[in-house]
Amino acid sequence: MDKKQKVSRAVIHRIPRYYRYVSRLRANGVQRISSRALAESMGLTASQIRQDFNCFGGFGQQGYGYNVEKLCEGLGEILGIHRQRKAILVGVGNIGRALLKNFDFKASGFDLICAFDADKKVVGMDFGPVNIRDVAELYDYVDQHHPDVAVLTVPHGIAPYMAKNLVDHGIRGLWNFTGEDLHLEGLGIPVENVHFSDSLMILCYAVDSEDAKAADE
Repeated sequence: MDKKQKVSRAVIHRIPRYYRYVSRLRANGVQRISSRALAESMGLTASQIRQDFNCFGGFGQQGYGYNVEKLCEGLGEILGIHRQRKAILVGVGNIGRALLKNFDFKASGFDLICAFDADKKVVGMDFGPVNIRDVAELYDYVDQHHPDVAVLTVPHGIAPYMAKNLVDHGIRGLWNFTGEDLHLEGLGIPVENVHFSDSLMILCYAVDSEDAKAADE
């Protein structure tokens, strides 16, 4: 059974949050936890957690709860983190540099193997774990090294064209920070579009809702 195809996207989007939290429990030496305690700590319901985990066969034992070590390993297996797929980054501007210097790709299941930029001032430099290559070498590099995923932090105007070319050269997924909704381009591969403004506007809505609630009281 290919569970990743049958499980809803909403459930899949909660799995990384579970994994992060359970990883912290393991790091702190916690050996087991009940669905109720886990739910209270994460601001969810025990029923929601059990339903989500049951999509993958369940991880708990009635009367015992969840073995934290096994739960962490199981969630990591669902996400495929242990496979350490290869990734490249294209665009070493402010966002690209921040990711290169501060983001732990390995902890999220990827080995960042190279980065690319058109600016001759940064080509040849090292940022974080990788060396910056000329973007003119991009497609030849992809053909030779077969990375699985490309992280796009290029200007949004060139994003659709570059994304299509990367897919044509074998890229299997895109982590997209360009501002373009690339899944609308019909690329035929998984795309995660990251919009910082969306997150901030959701926060704005939440604050506004609290203000409205206070005004009604």
